[in-house]
Amino acid sequence: MTLASSPQRNRFLEHRALRASFVERNSLHAYYYLRHILQRKHSSTAVDLQESDIYKQWWYYNIELLPGVITEGIYPEDMPFLPRILMRNCELAGMDCLDFGSMEGIMPVLMARGGARSVLSTDALFSCYDKLKAVQHYYDVSFPFRPLGLLYDSSDKLGLKARNGFDFINLSGILYHVFSPLQVIASVRPLVREDGMIIISTNIVEKSGYFMEFNNGGKLQPELNTFWYLSAQLFDYVLRYFRLKPVDCLYHRYKDDDSARYSNQYKTGYLAVMCQAVSDFIADPDDDWMEASFKESWEYIGLCNERLLNRQPKSTIKTRSQIDKELWRADGSSLDLFKVITEKSPLQTTDNPADTHLLRLADRN
Repeated sequence: MTLASSPQRNRFLEHRALRASFVERNSLHAYYYLRHILQRKHSSTAVDLQESDIYKQWWYYNIELLPGVITEGIYPEDMPFLPRILMRNCELAGMDCLDFGSMEGIMPVLMARGGARSVLSTDALFSCYDKLKAVQHYYDVSFPFRPLGLLYDSSDKLGLKARNGFDFINLSGILYHVFSPLQVIASVRPLVREDGMIIISTNIVEKSGYFMEFNNGGKLQPELNTFWYLSAQLFDYVLRYFRLKPVDCLYHRYKDDDSARYSNQYKTGYLAVMCQAVSDFIADPDDDWMEASFKESWEYIGLCNERLLNRQPKSTIKTRSQIDKELWRADGSSLDLFKVITEKSPLQTTDNPADTHLLRLADRN
């Protein structure tokens, strides 16, 4: 085995990329962009495309690149893509949008096709960069990509892009992959404009209580970058703590025979929540701790950039939701996520391809 292909070499490169400085990230970006320009060759026939290196790579999503030529992603064809369905309830025309963990780019492509004024696509590394550029070509959309490495200081890493914030942000499939889910939310929250919308989606356990279940021994999921499943009540509380008001959500319960997640200790699932950025936290009447912690805790003060948050302009994004008002908290302040997962039927399958992880050339949302 040569050093160029050794696990030690790959680990070294990943370490450098994840911990790269601003200058190093820009240099890496320039390198990958130049490599893409020099190697760019987009097949125009089905035969050529199916023989190309791009098509033969591992794909996360099912994406139609030419009529009838669809990449093989990892999701079942009838599994609903909850953030995609929720995003459809937002009017993105003229809005500024940000997507975290874009992979090959279904969400940013749909943001662009939805008429967004600007779209920013991000991911930790460049692992899907060439595929993302190919998808942009075949879907005739253009938007920038930014590698962010770890997400604990996203507001700082986005630099000038963060200054005026975003009307709509998608932060889905992230929280269970990080050591500190709260710190990631703290770093992203200042990027949402006042009254703007953010979709946050994560794996949860259905057990009552305020806790995170750790994936010790891979008991919840064998994937090596999976650490935490939040309880629905803790997820709800954390969102309200960070001045995010749950206004819409969808839930998919994992099957007992799910090949990727094999927890038998708890009922588990994927909860996608659309939140509005509001000016104050949402606490229970008898909860004095939330206000005191919000105002005085060193963690909040040090990790959530309030100067940036408080100077964000007001968003004019419009949304629509048809969720039952009986699923809201008793005081009507926001959705009750525990009620949602226990009282509302989960969305298990769909026969509408536009609601799945398949992107077709004709899709607009």
